[in-house]
Amino acid sequence: MMKNLAIITLLAVSALTACAGTSGSASSAPATSTEPLEAPVIVGAARTSFYVPLLQGKRIALLSNQTGMVDAEHHVLDVMIEKGLNVVTIFSPEHGFRGNADAGEHVSSSIDEKTGIPIASLYEGRSPIPSKETMDKFDVIVIDLQDVGLRFYTYYVTMINLMDAAALHGKEVMVLDRPNPNIMTIDGPILDMNLRSGVGRLPIPTVYGMTMGELALMANGEGWLKDGHQVPLTVIPCGNYTRATRYKLPIAPSPNLPNMLSIYLYPSTCYFEGTPVSLGRGTDWPFQVYGHPDMKNCTFEFTPRSRPGAKKPPCLDQLCHGVDLHNLDAEQVIARGINMEYVVDAYNKMGIGEKFFTRFFDLLMGDTQVKKMIMDGKSPAEIEASWKDDVEQFKRQRAPYLLYQ
Repeated sequence: MMKNLAIITLLAVSALTACAGTSGSASSAPATSTEPLEAPVIVGAARTSFYVPLLQGKRIALLSNQTGMVDAEHHVLDVMIEKGLNVVTIFSPEHGFRGNADAGEHVSSSIDEKTGIPIASLYEGRSPIPSKETMDKFDVIVIDLQDVGLRFYTYYVTMINLMDAAALHGKEVMVLDRPNPNIMTIDGPILDMNLRSGVGRLPIPTVYGMTMGELALMANGEGWLKDGHQVPLTVIPCGNYTRATRYKLPIAPSPNLPNMLSIYLYPSTCYFEGTPVSLGRGTDWPFQVYGHPDMKNCTFEFTPRSRPGAKKPPCLDQLCHGVDLHNLDAEQVIARGINMEYVVDAYNKMGIGEKFFTRFFDLLMGDTQVKKMIMDGKSPAEIEASWKDDVEQFKRQRAPYLLYQ
């Protein structure tokens, strides 16, 4: 019953927003031919007329970070306070509430200087589930994070952890949806749940082509929360958004994804995190180059340096020989999907066999067979073909939860 109620509630909101203008009014007239062909995308956080009435009189915990901007000047936290909503707790994901911590760096709890609201970190090395004492302070968790649509990107994991906590403690969840810049792509192996970790939580492909709101619906509806529990879930959809929209992020979602090309290459180059090879952290081109001091037959060179968001990058202060990807055409990268040529190339050039891989490689890949295929000399095309049937099955499975045409 909870599954059906959650989906029906969401679709009712979605239907109201289909033709809504910037104000989010349900009475707005449908678009006409005199309007721009591509109206600006309206993020869920900007549709205050939908969610403010649902939150009035409730104690709110907000999960957000530096990406939670309603417009160029106003953060969702400021908007909620301005609208008289009672935000009592802030949760921060990986990289912290202001988004300047290294990947995986422990982030301590603190106070938001602007509002004085306590920030309860969810990335400080202990349990990702808040304590009962913390959960007792609020009635509803509101989630507003800019995701990039990758299974190993930790923001959705944080969302699922909070949904687990909400189910355990009888709290509501609301997702203020945002576009997924990789929504046009579905690719990669389905996570082997024996490899479930902080960089892989749900049985989904590496690139799953869904927004945070859609994924929350699917996790709730498919029984993927802890012990198959479900939560009262509301999603405030984006306006003027489709699966064909090329949405350029106005704010970098994390320190090492500085531009759109890095986000499009991320599904193919992140696997280097599970190898000795640098993927450009500590340079101007993170996730857009790869190399190592011992790589052979390379003409491109770079040297990783310590910098904010990459204090101790792999191959720190070492001259790396490698491959430059930062001038690739973005549309060609999108069309290619996950490109295993980069990892196979580096594996062959390093010439160190199984030592090329760490345990983290399997966790990122979500599969133990890909490493074996690389070591057996399989081509990138053969490797990529190995997960195609699983991708098609996932497309059918996710269909009931999609909000955007």
